[in-house]
Amino acid sequence: MDNVHLIPYRVEEITIAAAQIPQGVQMIQAPAVWEQARHGRGNVLAILDTGCQRDHPDLQGQIIDGRNFTPDYRGDTANFEDNHGHGTHVAGTAAASLRQEGGIAGVAPGAKLLVLKVLNSEGSGDYAGIINGINYAIDWEGPNGEKTSVISMSLGGPEDVAELHRAVKRAVDSGIPIVCAAGNEGDNSPATDEYAYPGAYPEVIQVGAVDFNRKIASFSNSNDEIDLVAPGVRIYSTFLGGKYATLSGTSMATPHVTGALALIKNIAEEEFARKLTEAELYAQLVRRTIPLGYPKTAEGNGLLALDALEKFEQLFKQVNSSNIRADQKNSG
Repeated sequence: MDNVHLIPYRVEEITIAAAQIPQGVQMIQAPAVWEQARHGRGNVLAILDTGCQRDHPDLQGQIIDGRNFTPDYRGDTANFEDNHGHGTHVAGTAAASLRQEGGIAGVAPGAKLLVLKVLNSEGSGDYAGIINGINYAIDWEGPNGEKTSVISMSLGGPEDVAELHRAVKRAVDSGIPIVCAAGNEGDNSPATDEYAYPGAYPEVIQVGAVDFNRKIASFSNSNDEIDLVAPGVRIYSTFLGGKYATLSGTSMATPHVTGALALIKNIAEEEFARKLTEAELYAQLVRRTIPLGYPKTAEGNGLLALDALEKFEQLFKQVNSSNIRADQKNSG
C-alpha cells in the first residue's frame, strides 16, 4: 500500500546552466567552514528518496553505494536510478561535488552519498520500504569500512507507525542523526499544528523552510517538534538529464541540514578528539543556529548558520581582551 509519499513541493524551473555555489548553500554559511571541516570528507550521507541520477556530472563521483527498495525496475535491488527527479535534487544540495569546470557545490562536497531508493517514479512508497531503508543505512558498511554518518528523509506520511518509530530510534541509538522534512501542509500560522511522520518524532531533527529573506515559508509545517529551519524556497540543485532545477519545499531545506551535519561532525570531533554521540552532534548543530523571532513551533531553534559560532567566539574574545586591557589600565 502506497501510504508514504514525497513531501509535496513545487518545481519552479529546470535549466541546463549551473551556478557554482547555490544561494542556499551560501545562506547557511557552508563555504566559510569548508576548509576547517575538510568539506565533509569521511562522511557518508544516506539519502532515502526516489533514487539518484548516477551519471550526473556533479554526483557521479559522490555516490559510494545504493539500493532499490521499490518495485521499480522489476524490483532490481541494484538499480537505484532516479526516475522522478526529487532524489537527485536533494542529493545535490547535500553533497554535489565542487568541480573546477562548472556545476554546483552541495553543502558538504567532500561527503559521499548512500542512495536508498524508497520511493517510486510517482514519489510514493510503503512504510515497509522506508523501514527497510533505515535499517539498511544503519547496518551498511562500505568497501573500506565506511559507516553511515547521517540519514536524510524528505518524505512523510500521516500515520504514526510503531515499526517506523522503532527503526528511527534504532538509528539514533546507533549514533546516526536522522534529518526529516517538516512537511508542506502549513497554513502560514504557527498557532496551528501540522504533523507528518517520521518528521514529527521527537528523536529526529525536523526541518522547516525559510526563504532567502529569512521569512518562514507559508507552506512550512509548524508543530512543537520543529528543531530548526533552513533555506527551502527557490532552491537550485541537480536534476535529471544532467540538468539543474529550482524547487521549493521543506524537502529542499532538509538536505542543507544533512550536509551541515557532516561539516559539524568533522569540526567538533577534531575539537573534542573523539567520536560524538547523536545527542552531542545535535547539540553542536543547535549551537549553530540564529533565532529569527518566530515562535518555536515555526522556527525551532532558528536558522542554520554554520559560521555563527566562530563569529560569536571571535566577538567574545575581542570583548574579553578589551575588558582585560581596561582592567590593566585602571589598576595602573
